[in-house]
Amino acid sequence: MQKIKTIFPILMFLHAIAFAQVKQATTDSSFKFVKNVKGKFSLVNVDVLGNIYVITDNNKLKKLNSNGDSLSIFNEVKKYGTVSYLDVTNPLKVMLFYKNFSTAVFLDRQLTFRNSINFKQQNIFKTKAITTSYDNNIWLFDEQDFKLKKINATGIVLSQTSDMRQLFDAAPTPTTIIDYDNSVYLYDTQKGFFIFDYYGSLKNQIVLKDWKNITVSNNTIFGIASDTLNSYEIKTQVQKKYTLPVFFKDTKNIIVQNGKVFLHRKTGIDIYAIQ
Repeated sequence: MQKIKTIFPILMFLHAIAFAQVKQATTDSSFKFVKNVKGKFSLVNVDVLGNIYVITDNNKLKKLNSNGDSLSIFNEVKKYGTVSYLDVTNPLKVMLFYKNFSTAVFLDRQLTFRNSINFKQQNIFKTKAITTSYDNNIWLFDEQDFKLKKINATGIVLSQTSDMRQLFDAAPTPTTIIDYDNSVYLYDTQKGFFIFDYYGSLKNQIVLKDWKNITVSNNTIFGIASDTLNSYEIKTQVQKKYTLPVFFKDTKNIIVQNGKVFLHRKTGIDIYAIQ
């Protein structure tokens, strides 16, 4: 009995230390926990309205509101293979891009099928950077002729830049395209941002290398580099860095949108507000 009485306070003390460590590991002065959305998702993205889009482990695309409640479902995700990229730049026109099949599928805001495009039929055989445009068309980078192209819903090229091998000593090979505030941002991890106007003229270059998970929100570019969340204010050119806390590790993807950070984990999505 005396042994039990002696051991019990020690166990309580160790439990208190463990609890304090867990609490410290899940809080940080720069980030405030908002909520968790449970589920196993292969892809996650968030639109400017705060809606969350997920592709579930049983190959359904779901649109959730900011509380995690289901709004719409699209069931034919696997019809064209495995989705490479889920684009929700325009909440009214959701795009599923299938890189291995050079095909894009477009859905309306209710996730109802609108149309699809096979880029090979338009003689575009290699692209990995693609997004919807502000006017419901498509921006993509053609890696065969090194041109940024704007095409319509039927695949017809509306405009394009010159061959970028003729414009630069080392032409970019972007992994990300973003249409934002009358500009098109091409991001090359080794060269940084190349910013064009809607007519294909180069406006600016920003040398920010080795960023991942690029998003633009509220006139600010966000990206992850190693264990740091980086932000670059477009108009003031002010750059900030936030050291990612330990509990941000072990994530499949990190998305920044409207002052919140969405951590895509194996078992769901953790949502934090940036303080």
